[in-house]
Amino acid sequence: MAATKQRAGHRARKVKILATLGPASHSPDMIEALFRSGADAFRVNMSHGEHDTHAKTIEAIRKIEKKVKRPITILCDLQGPKLRVGQFKGGEALIRHGSHFTLDRDETLGDENRVFLPHPELFGILEKGDRLLVDDGKLRLRVLKAEKDSILTSAEVGGRISDRKGVNVPDAVVPLAALTKKDRADLSFALEHGADWIALSFVQRPEDVAEARRLIGGKAALISKIEKPSAVDRLEEILELSDAVMVARGDLGVEMAPEEVPPMQKNIVAAARRSGKPVVVATQMLESMISSPTPTRAEVSDVATAVYDGADAVMLSAETAAGDWPVEAVSIMDRIAIQVENDPGYGARVHFTETLPDETTADALAAASASIAQTVTVSSIVCFTMSGSTARRVTRERPSVPVLVLTPSIETGRRIGLLWGAHPVVTKDIGSFEEMVAKGKRMALRYSFGGAGDRCIIMAGVPFGTPGSTNVVHIVRLSGDELDGYDS
Repeated sequence: MAATKQRAGHRARKVKILATLGPASHSPDMIEALFRSGADAFRVNMSHGEHDTHAKTIEAIRKIEKKVKRPITILCDLQGPKLRVGQFKGGEALIRHGSHFTLDRDETLGDENRVFLPHPELFGILEKGDRLLVDDGKLRLRVLKAEKDSILTSAEVGGRISDRKGVNVPDAVVPLAALTKKDRADLSFALEHGADWIALSFVQRPEDVAEARRLIGGKAALISKIEKPSAVDRLEEILELSDAVMVARGDLGVEMAPEEVPPMQKNIVAAARRSGKPVVVATQMLESMISSPTPTRAEVSDVATAVYDGADAVMLSAETAAGDWPVEAVSIMDRIAIQVENDPGYGARVHFTETLPDETTADALAAASASIAQTVTVSSIVCFTMSGSTARRVTRERPSVPVLVLTPSIETGRRIGLLWGAHPVVTKDIGSFEEMVAKGKRMALRYSFGGAGDRCIIMAGVPFGTPGSTNVVHIVRLSGDELDGYDS
């Protein structure tokens, strides 16, 4: 059984692992090692590196995909609009606690009293009392007076500041385009090279998501990164326009008080689950493993919390992109998830969030399949899908058994790679009810989703090949003879 599972790529867990690729991990051998250690999807961070390097990385993933005979998900993460200060005399300056510091439109080099702020849009929106967080919040400035050419602040938390450090503005919606010129070029590159998901950074409002969707044009799925308080305020609207969301705790933790982030994470995960949209928890999950072969106990608990909450995927950033122990980071995350999902109390905890089905036949049947799996002993749910909608509906219910997703579309198979509990297999389409039953049973056996004598649930839509028409739930028993007459 174990050998079959390894051949088929059948994971022993339902939550997915998204690994970021970078200097420490973009070689073909390392990417394959990460996949075999448990990575289900790979993130290409467009904030760093050149297009030539990213193209080679994507090509390597696709070659490994053919080798392992399983769709592999590629997510290209756009940098988004990043606010930065200008430059200083000598490259840095010391801003003392309690001192006044000015950000202005004078392009001369800055000092301990002032610096150029190359973002004219900020001068018209900031008000007295607003915060400016510099260098990931290491320096905190409070606005005293905002004028058309200068912003006078008081340094609530001072410190050393150097050239082009980032600035976060948590108390205002900044009138910046959702996609910069660089983002548009990176987006075109990602779509040309077949990215399955596009991650949109620094989303502030639903209009940002709508603009990105228009540019993507259905060529990839869209994940909105929730990393600003303004996005949290309009989360339901953003969810409606997105295919998925990511709890990007890096910038979210800068712009919010640290103690506010854990409940916010839980609220975002719950909201996404209720809406039936995948949700990824990201940033600093195993941060110490950038340089250490083992994580801290607190980091293990952090990953476990996301798994207990029912997140679709957990993400590794610098741990795999630039760390000394990328394979070990994936391996320990895999083991944590397996341990949590084998906890007898996991089922109750993961269903703490109530996911009520929409008033559609497809949603009702998806909920019914999860209920059947709780009532009757079955080994798996097998669903046929063209667009992936059936798989999304079924996995939304967090059934107690794994979900084998059969699709004739390689694009759909790859996008499904971020869905909780879903194992995509690309296969020929079916044309009749009898063929559906026969192929469902055969694939369940071939990919170790059941053995002789086991029962499994089969879901599909009639007429076959019609997206969004799920209207059949069928329980079958596997005999073991179904593998005769092999086909794809």
